[in-house]
Amino acid sequence: MVCIMESDVGISEYVGHDIPTIEGIIKQRFTDFLVYEVDLDGNVIHLKSLDKPESSKKKDKDAGTVEESGEPLVAASEIPGSPTELSAVPTAEQLDIDMKDPEPVPADTASEATEPWPEHFTTALKAFLSGEVVEKVKALYLEGPEPPFVSDSGWGGRQSKVIESGDSSASNVPPETEPESTKPEKGRRGRDRGGRGGRGGRGSRGGRPGEREDNRKVLSDPIASKETRTGLHQAIRELFGGKLESETDTTAPPTDDGSQIAIKWSKRGGGRGGRGGRADRGRAPRGERGDYPPFIHFTLQKTNRDTQDALAHLSRSLHCNVKDLSVAGTKDKRGVTTQRVALRRGNKMVEDVWRLANGLNGRRTPEEVLTKRGERGIRIADFNYRRAGLELGMLKGNAFVITLRNVQVDSPEIIDRALSIVKSKGFINYYGMQRFGTAAVPTHSIGLAILRSEWQKAISLILRIRPGEHPEVVAARKAWLEGGNLDLALELMPRRVVAERCILESYKKQHGDTRNAMGALSTIPRNLRLMYVHAYQSYVWNAIVSERIRMFGADKPAVGDLVLETKEDAQETDVVSDGAKDAVIAETQPENNDVEAGKKRRKPWEAPQVKVLTEADLDKYTIFDVVMPLPGKDVSFPEGRLGERYKEFLRADGLDPDNWVRKQKEYSLGGSYRKIMHLPSELSWSVLRYTDPDVALAQADEDKILGFDPPKIDESGKFVALQIRLQLGTAAYATMALREVTKTETSSHYQTSLTLSSDDQKFKGKESAVNEEGYTDGAERETE
Repeated sequence: MVCIMESDVGISEYVGHDIPTIEGIIKQRFTDFLVYEVDLDGNVIHLKSLDKPESSKKKDKDAGTVEESGEPLVAASEIPGSPTELSAVPTAEQLDIDMKDPEPVPADTASEATEPWPEHFTTALKAFLSGEVVEKVKALYLEGPEPPFVSDSGWGGRQSKVIESGDSSASNVPPETEPESTKPEKGRRGRDRGGRGGRGGRGSRGGRPGEREDNRKVLSDPIASKETRTGLHQAIRELFGGKLESETDTTAPPTDDGSQIAIKWSKRGGGRGGRGGRADRGRAPRGERGDYPPFIHFTLQKTNRDTQDALAHLSRSLHCNVKDLSVAGTKDKRGVTTQRVALRRGNKMVEDVWRLANGLNGRRTPEEVLTKRGERGIRIADFNYRRAGLELGMLKGNAFVITLRNVQVDSPEIIDRALSIVKSKGFINYYGMQRFGTAAVPTHSIGLAILRSEWQKAISLILRIRPGEHPEVVAARKAWLEGGNLDLALELMPRRVVAERCILESYKKQHGDTRNAMGALSTIPRNLRLMYVHAYQSYVWNAIVSERIRMFGADKPAVGDLVLETKEDAQETDVVSDGAKDAVIAETQPENNDVEAGKKRRKPWEAPQVKVLTEADLDKYTIFDVVMPLPGKDVSFPEGRLGERYKEFLRADGLDPDNWVRKQKEYSLGGSYRKIMHLPSELSWSVLRYTDPDVALAQADEDKILGFDPPKIDESGKFVALQIRLQLGTAAYATMALREVTKTETSSHYQTSLTLSSDDQKFKGKESAVNEEGYTDGAERETE
């Protein structure tokens, strides 16, 4: 079977090249690879409590705090991104309101925070609307999300019959005076039917039984300026946290004076329900729910699931759109990882989220929630209300507890030497193997075909049969490639195989015509397509950094090297412009950048300024200041021999190093800079002994709280394990640090072969005990 190795993606050099090999198995068990996010304040994120959270029932308006939860009431002007703070980047303090530690609202904002319509609402809206319209918006908002009841003198039923009979005159009744049915008597058969419009449909904006149609809206005066209309939309969205929404009014054609904007209560915001509305019914009064900040943050621990898969699972459990969930960074699949997640809560409280996420809807009991592991490798805990969500890059890095099994080394001193070098000299900051996929067809080769506009070749590489894939995927590929049976291929191809399905579905729409290869590629989700191109950039970067280390070593800067000129630029290392006006890609995570994600910025992306080092500069900088560009139009190449070698490398691949603009703009590369060396902020290690490979040598937070799988160290064990604790900044791969220690291949297929051939497998299950969930101390969870 053909598999890609480190040398195939440009990884070849070491810092401590003279230290002997230390053989060891990486990620033999999921608990051998524990990852903990480090937040903006430097706190390492752990699960702390699995108990049900409680929001307060009483508000202390004088102090401006919420009892029990310690949650201060938040004025809209304090929400990062509101019209008063559009250019401000939220600080950790702005994002974090700890439920356990009450924090009073300052005196000058406490009264405003408790007012239903703070004065700054009026001030902000008057920038876009007349005073009369602002008063109408205020009246609409204070009316609340449900339209007021209007007496129909007992004629509501007759009016609806007239409408149903097709009397067009009925539609001319103004919305504010239109008769409405009275509420059906509770406790009688068929209750709430009056508000549903019969059995054929819901008949209400929120889609909830018994909810009355809401035709209320406020129209602005005509606005000619597109910028002003955009500003108004943004102000409505930010001021009211999604409770009110705005849209261009389509009931009347635009005039020379401009279009009118309609402002109304949102179908999903401010407690109207939307998706997940059913789960919220009857939980608490709407007004009380609206007094809390618009986001709920919680800690997510996931086992053997990638981040997007885990978020999709949570969105189904919480009855919300997956876009309402956000994270500071994605994490590895194979391992146990812990991070913070933000939920745009709508009308949900922390109690609702805890209940829904834990399956307390008939699947599980409260006792099971607190005594058994989370379902499908997902557990969430430690809930807090927050003023703002999360964006990619809002973290300082990640902390790791990594256990290498069946370590083979000539002497313990070699272990100490290898790790001491990483601690003092760092490691080469290569892009890790997961960046390039695990299949026989590396993602960067597809990216090169795309950059060369070889569309048919790119599709051929994507659809190619790959050894070791799931049988149903292989069968689907063969149905098309060997049998030409498009229908069968689509029937067999699992939906999780996204790119292949997109191409085949495109062919299906073209009735089997495969000539429009570029069009077929364009149906693949944009992030996935760009992943191929960015993988090629990463491959080039790895290869050129290897050249640089061979030429000048890994100890100090050299003439011609590049460094970032300012501290601001240094903080923006690894920010990539992909050539599209609306996309900025952030390299933020070790071990986890399988798919790039667009990071919203509050200001336009600007290429960092770099300095080319001369002989006089060498004493002013260290090797940790040196950066290498990823290829693109917005970066500079190193000078001297290395710069020439860089350009020769690109020309050999059929690319012009001076022209990265493509006819297809999304493939026009802007480039970026990345530091060539990384120094761990923390690093320690210990040597352990064990016999049974199923026995845990490290413990995940959830298991610790539940009392499962305590580490069992056997002082007289037959085998040696090396446990490493390290903390890395963003844009660094832990596997590349391990590579520097072990001097062995880190590709997944190589590590799998080490596991299968390891001597400790003969003792599998000898000491472990089966717990109440049927796991052998968690070992069965390790099977992918």
